[in-house]
Amino acid sequence: MPEVFKTQRRVEFRDTDTAGIVHFSNFFAYMEQAEHALLRSLGLAVICDVDDQTISFPRVNAECNYRNAIKFEEIIEIHVTVKNIGTKSVTYGFNFFRDGTPVADGSITVVCCLFEHGKKPQSVPTPSAFVDKIKPYLIEP
Repeated sequence: MPEVFKTQRRVEFRDTDTAGIVHFSNFFAYMEQAEHALLRSLGLAVICDVDDQTISFPRVNAECNYRNAIKFEEIIEIHVTVKNIGTKSVTYGFNFFRDGTPVADGSITVVCCLFEHGKKPQSVPTPSAFVDKIKPYLIEP
């Protein structure tokens, strides 16, 4: 059974539309914030230095399925797992809940890239130290 990273956030007024419901686009920011919280909890980051080289994890795919509306001041819990670890990519899974009720689910796929000043980012294999730390969150296929 994989580990599940859990984090919470309160819906802020700025996140809502004129109907008082969280605008759909904010779920992508919530997913990214939850991903960053998971990585920080593991001593990792989306931008880090490995072997004197700067790597980062640009997004190559993101999707979200909406189940229930959430509103200003509500507390949502976000569960994060790892759906897939490829040679150069990681796909994170996200499940959103309000008081135990499913609100949305989504995923973000990132690719490990080497960043050198003045050059186009180049995809590289994800360092084993990074993979080893996120592997406990991997959902078995």
